[in-house]
Amino acid sequence: MKVIIIGGGQVGAYLASLLLERGHEIKIIDVRETRIPVLKRDLPEECVICGNGAEPRVLEAAGINQTDVVAAVTGSDETNLVVATLSRMEYGVRRVVGRVNNPKNAWLFQGIMGVDAALNQADLMARLVAEEMTMGDMMTLLKLHGGQYSLVERIVDPASPAAGKTVKEINLPLECVLVAILRKDQLLLPRGNTHLIAGDKVVAIAHNSYLDHLAETLGSEK
Repeated sequence: MKVIIIGGGQVGAYLASLLLERGHEIKIIDVRETRIPVLKRDLPEECVICGNGAEPRVLEAAGINQTDVVAAVTGSDETNLVVATLSRMEYGVRRVVGRVNNPKNAWLFQGIMGVDAALNQADLMARLVAEEMTMGDMMTLLKLHGGQYSLVERIVDPASPAAGKTVKEINLPLECVLVAILRKDQLLLPRGNTHLIAGDKVVAIAHNSYLDHLAETLGSEK
């Protein structure tokens, strides 16, 4: 897959390294001349372009006409929106990702502006912190489907109503699935007749509206 990254800060540089490790072809563009040597130190020199990624000539020099994905991750929401709109409306890039720096601007990062996926870092971090404060011993491993579902991990409490029961005996919500059970040095794939025992580390996927229910099921009834 061919990807152009606009913005060579920490986010852009890390994204570039990650994509290269996965075998993608990337170009990373940054307007700051002082940033270019740093990028070339950590990335292949041919991947790095000095220029304004919001200018058509720079995008064309980077090969935007043959690009599958554009990620606009600069520290400027205005620049990211211009890049997104140009990429979609002018060059027909099929997938455009935009970084939201100021949560108050999130409403602008929509399909009509050329953005397929808006990454609102401040909002995501705030929600994760708030969620972790309310989930007790349950840990969020991953957010899925636009943040509506969570991959979570919870140790079965000795006083849990689930301890000693089989999976099919546990009253789990419809939109909650046990994915794995980690028991000492074993990884078990849960079946209906699999027993949960105190100390098991359970990995589950659940809709956010049922996380409290899952936490109560695997935790103490007190």
